[in-house]
Amino acid sequence: MAVDEWLRDTTPLATIRDYVRFGATKMSGAGVYFGHGTDNAWDEACFLVLEALDIPWSLIDQVLDAKLTVTEREQLVSLFEIRIRERIPAAYLLGKTWFAGWPFIVNENVLIPRSPIGELIEKDFTPWLTQPPQRVLDMCTGSGCIGIATALRFPDAIVDLSDISPEAVDVAWQNIDYHGLEGRVQAIESDMFAALEGQVYDLIICNPPYVDAEDLSTMPKEYQYEPKQALGSGDDGLNFTRKLLAQAKDYLSDDGVLVCEVGNSWFALEAAFSDIAFTWVDFERGGHGVFVMTAAELVVIEDLEES
Repeated sequence: MAVDEWLRDTTPLATIRDYVRFGATKMSGAGVYFGHGTDNAWDEACFLVLEALDIPWSLIDQVLDAKLTVTEREQLVSLFEIRIRERIPAAYLLGKTWFAGWPFIVNENVLIPRSPIGELIEKDFTPWLTQPPQRVLDMCTGSGCIGIATALRFPDAIVDLSDISPEAVDVAWQNIDYHGLEGRVQAIESDMFAALEGQVYDLIICNPPYVDAEDLSTMPKEYQYEPKQALGSGDDGLNFTRKLLAQAKDYLSDDGVLVCEVGNSWFALEAAFSDIAFTWVDFERGGHGVFVMTAAELVVIEDLEES
């Protein structure tokens, strides 16, 4: 259906409430996939409408019955139509999203933030961190959301954001500037630890590519807009994580901690390292496949591999 036909279909609609309901109904009927920050049509419609109109989420109850201008109505209809027809994720359509309570700039050069690690940040990484970290590394940073949210949570920490993609590093710098963190947070183009020689961190956080080949080939169209090198990591999804486990100990302080997300590949990880008792994080708001390891535990992995 062309946009002008959608507009005729919305002639009786006038308020924000009307357009949220309209968008949610249209997306549900079209079988749109949700998985980039929302998991249902209603929340996705609210996100598209409020962000497009630059209305704070805290005001949603006060503005639901506010009437829209003709221009605003056309803008919203166009967004819904593109979201349904092309299956482009809402965050890419808007160029922004939210993570751990903070707004972030995004584009198709970075994954859309959705990691459950956000919940760990909000809880100060307890009980694994016993004191605020002085130096933090967010590896495979993408938009920089995890490292920047951590920097905002720990105002005295120096944070490095690293990514192999120069385009992702550019987006990370945009978000550093957006949050006013220049001087305390920097983005570095690096293939794993290649550009980080000699650095030591109290906390390394990594949301690496971890999707296995089978899952990568069957993902909904929405995920096909995201950079493939940020998703796939070999047949079992663990190519990157194996290297990380072998190298991370050399960049952690004695009391340092590694937090890593492997998603659905956590079964394969446990099978590949059957002698290791991984500590998996339980999340209150959903999510899985995030493990925590101390520097001492990483040394044990090295010893097992060498024996």
